[in-house]
Amino acid sequence: MKLTWFGGTTIRIHTGGYILVADPAGIGGVDSDELVSGADRVFALDGTLPQVDPVAWQPERTGSMLNEAVGVAVHGITGGVVVAAAGESPLVLATGPLPRIGRWGREAVVVVFGDGADRLAGDVLDKLGPKLIAVAASEDVVERTFSAVGGRLDGAGLTSLEAGLALEV
Repeated sequence: MKLTWFGGTTIRIHTGGYILVADPAGIGGVDSDELVSGADRVFALDGTLPQVDPVAWQPERTGSMLNEAVGVAVHGITGGVVVAAAGESPLVLATGPLPRIGRWGREAVVVVFGDGADRLAGDVLDKLGPKLIAVAASEDVVERTFSAVGGRLDGAGLTSLEAGLALEV
């Protein structure tokens, strides 16, 4: 999985052989047509995606070579979006407080956005205990987030995303 954050909640995701773009409009200095060029799916983080119950939902498992390829699924959940590609960690894009999530959350990569990233990261640790939290925010918010949750990661990774630079997960 490769994540490239451009600012705000705009992010380009390479996962499971697919390219997805969330919230491509409204980012200064980035041509949205260029951003979505080659994307297999473009979606918004505004709560309009079909919702799934994050406790009952399970990501698709990689099947045998006889099974048809599953592709990538994008679902809304309270407080964000979950992206799932067979054979990859689930990706949660968190824009607000998340609900309780099933055991799959322990394998998730979670991106928290914006000025409330420190509170969101704490919420994510409490409810998911994910593999990795990536902070997509300004430098001062990143520092505040690392200070707020750095001592309570309990095995989870913590990193930051820098605008325009890709992070391979």
